Amino acid sequence: MERCLRYALLAAILAIALLAACVGGSDKTPTPSPTIGPWPDPVVQTLQGKVKGFPDESDTLVWKAIPYARPPIGDLRWKAPQEPEPWEGIRENSEFCSPCVQYQPSVGAAAQSPLMGSEDCLYLNVWRPNTNETSLPVYVWIHGGGNSIGAAVQGPWDYGNEIAHRSNVVFVSMNYRLGPMGWFTHPALRSGNALDDSGNYGNLDIIQALKWVQRNIEAFGGNPDNVTVAGVSAGAMDIFALMISPPAEGLFHKAILHSGRLTTMPVSLGEQSAHEILLRLLVNDGKAPDRAGAEAYAAALPASEIAAYLRSKSPAEIYACYERSSLGFGMISFPFFFEDGAVIPSGGFKAFETGAYPGKVPLIIGSTKEEVKTFLFMHPDFLMEDPEKDRLYEVIAAYGSDLWKADGVDEVAHTLSSHPDQPPIYVYQFLWGAAEEGKESPIPGRMGFKLGAGHGTDTVFFFGKIRVTGNPLTDFVTTPENIAGREVLSHAVMAYVADFVHTGDPDTPAPDLPTWYPWTNEPDKPKCILFDAEGDSARIGLATHELTEAGVWERMKAEVPEPLYSQAMGFFSQWFQIE
Repeated sequence: MERCLRYALLAAILAIALLAACVGGSDKTPTPSPTIGPWPDPVVQTLQGKVKGFPDESDTLVWKAIPYARPPIGDLRWKAPQEPEPWEGIRENSEFCSPCVQYQPSVGAAAQSPLMGSEDCLYLNVWRPNTNETSLPVYVWIHGGGNSIGAAVQGPWDYGNEIAHRSNVVFVSMNYRLGPMGWFTHPALRSGNALDDSGNYGNLDIIQALKWVQRNIEAFGGNPDNVTVAGVSAGAMDIFALMISPPAEGLFHKAILHSGRLTTMPVSLGEQSAHEILLRLLVNDGKAPDRAGAEAYAAALPASEIAAYLRSKSPAEIYACYERSSLGFGMISFPFFFEDGAVIPSGGFKAFETGAYPGKVPLIIGSTKEEVKTFLFMHPDFLMEDPEKDRLYEVIAAYGSDLWKADGVDEVAHTLSSHPDQPPIYVYQFLWGAAEEGKESPIPGRMGFKLGAGHGTDTVFFFGKIRVTGNPLTDFVTTPENIAGREVLSHAVMAYVADFVHTGDPDTPAPDLPTWYPWTNEPDKPKCILFDAEGDSARIGLATHELTEAGVWERMKAEVPEPLYSQAMGFFSQWFQIE
């Protein structure tokens, strides 16, 4: 169990009064002056043309569906993103753009949802406070979803208006190509251009969006020299990839990573997958009776014909060749983050160990206490209440979530902090929803046990969207008994983050909040801040404990009896690539 050095209990009324204006909590963060007026003109000139913004909630303006690249269709499918075409007149987009191609989000691994979205999807959105301030920090959001589902905007719970207003920033969110449209590498598609041939098109889309920010964000009152990238789950994984990617160097200056993991794959694995998809397409098309026949058919085709054939297939035909992910939610199983040597360096995240990575910036890295519960709670093995299965559920959730923290947070922070030129790293763990020992979860009923502090449950706190409805992960967790504490905790979290986005240091944004110390590899020193709430108060503490993967595995083997141990290892073999 983590050893807490200190806890701060914040009374709801006092804390909300102190924290409602997050930006004003620190002397490092600019405070609006009395002469500030509204934003002068909703029509903004970008390099490609004019765009019109519209009023939004929390006294903000939003510009929707701005193209940051040409549509990646036809011959541009599976190529690096191209600069958008200029346009005449004013783009007046009152609606957000379509998400990129994906299966509709669904609950449960067996759910068979239809495709949605479009290949013409490379657009972004911009929010800013309705003031005339300029040179505001820029907060760029990268959505999660296993790199196979999700969008720049999925619902009101991830609109950027509240962050823009409370943190006094320009907020940007973007779509990027997903699944096999975003990560696909086949020798027949190669042209000799390193970026076109990389196979990492989703990564390149994110880089292209960051280039757009550098070239255009000043027109929206943003500072291109103060850009923070933030993302959850796969979005955090994408940020880890940005940190080692040479084309992304200099495009961002700080990063916030929620529940990310480290993974890259050899190009050969991507080629094997793409070849298998080609064979399945040929069989499904009736061009070959079986896999062996498809092998012979493909071997006789020149590369140019294979490339043309692959690009002629509809997204539905391509997606039909992929297996659904065991994690559910409409995700599919496919390889990504190929070590192509241009976008992802050879050796992948070994660059973190050697120190040879270009993205040395201040970081916030964190996870939730019970990450894997989000992926377990609708698993068919655990739908019915059963004491034996509940015990297995607890074991998988506890040790699986510790493994997530060890791999995606603590070991990363330890490794990066060993390099003297790595700026400070601030680590958090989000506890709200998890039941403390001897107490019940603040989430009512069985959902407190099933979901708890699961993967993604912290995002609404960072977005200031505690009362927004429509989010399937959080709608049923809010009650009259816990709403005050949730709101106080959200204000506190946003205050820390606002300081970080403005200055690179979360500092102490209010007198009743503990100092968030940077990670240190020294033993028995504060390494992690803990975010929780109880009743109408936030509980924010500091912890010294550090997890390692090896330590978690050893502890699990020592603490979990058979047959629970073997049963749990069966689940982990799917998620952590173990034997």
